[in-house]
Parts: sequence; C-alpha cells; structure tokens
Amino acid sequence: MDKKAVALKYQEDGNSAPKVVAKGKGPIADKIMEKAKEFDIPIFKNKALADSLLNLDLDEQIPANLYKAVAEVFVWLMKSEKKAQMSSKS
Repeated sequence: MDKKAVALKYQEDGNSAPKVVAKGKGPIADKIMEKAKEFDIPIFKNKALADSLLNLDLDEQIPANLYKAVAEVFVWLMKSEKKAQMSSKS
C-alpha cells in the first residue's frame, strides 16, 4: 500500500476555502512528509480525507462537502499548536 499525502494552505482572510498545494502517493508522499517535518508542520492522518483530497487539482479549493472534515483538521492543528506553546513555556 502506497503512502498518500496532501498539503493544504489556508488564508485567514475569510474569503476562500483551503486549497490543495501539494499531493502525491509513494515517493512524492514521502517528500511531502519530509518537508512537513523539516518545517515542524504537524501531520494529521486520515486515510478517507486524504483519498478525497487526492482527487482535487493542485491549487483547487476544497469543495463544500469536505469543509467539516477539513475544519476538524484545523481545530486539531490549533490545539496542537497551543499544546506546543504551553509546553515550551514550562
């Protein structure tokens, strides 16, 4: 089974949905994961969501039917960042 990875970008201007900025399987997925680790970007694992996002084109906004799933990822990300900030203050 090939690894799969999708990277999303979100502008907090409130005018657009998150966009797919990188995606791939196998070696490309490995490179995406390496870059995420290199820049300390947390990695969220959800096979069903990744499969759905892989069907989108690069620079394409996510469709409305994926808003809820992607919102859960961003909530998880914000909680992860808060935990990291709290632990670095200790």
